[in-house]
Amino acid sequence: MFTGLIEGWAPVRSLERRGAGARLLVPAPFEGWNVARGDSVAVSGCCLTALDDSRGDMAFDVSAETLAKTWFGELAPGTPVNLERALRLGDRLGGHLVSGHVDGVGRIAAIEDSGDGGRRFEFAVPEGFERYLIDKGSVTIDGVSLTVVAPRGLVFEVAVIPETLAKTHFGRARVGQSVNLEADLVGKWIEHLAVPHVGR
Repeated sequence: MFTGLIEGWAPVRSLERRGAGARLLVPAPFEGWNVARGDSVAVSGCCLTALDDSRGDMAFDVSAETLAKTWFGELAPGTPVNLERALRLGDRLGGHLVSGHVDGVGRIAAIEDSGDGGRRFEFAVPEGFERYLIDKGSVTIDGVSLTVVAPRGLVFEVAVIPETLAKTHFGRARVGQSVNLEADLVGKWIEHLAVPHVGR
């Protein structure tokens, strides 16, 4: 479980294809970052398991399912990714509950300076995801906990403050870029329990 409060970002070292999956190498985002074998790390919103690597980078095995459900098939050396270590019991929950299970891939439709050092982003989402977009509700975009603003069908906005621009790769984002989306976990549970399911 994660909070969506990104600890830092780092450029991908490599993505080596291995059969239908891949091995991903990412350097630590800052000195003192500690990750042990078996730890969960959210890499741009996708929960991956850390492995040992002799070159000093964090190594992750990426399954074929993960490559299909995320934008990680586009990863190349130098691509920045957001990083967050798993939440520990007793930690403050400053963002919202994030599972690290990606629900779909969207894209950045527009970026504008907001005049206060921050930026306004407009995102386009795949059909079906829009039902989770509630004005002032929570959404996870590439691992970042953000507040939905002005949802309109398959498009919505968020305001990104300067601190978030500095801590995440959003400070280097470009229009057209793909992003991993995770809907609010509480909303998904309510939908699952409230909507009748065939065979239940």
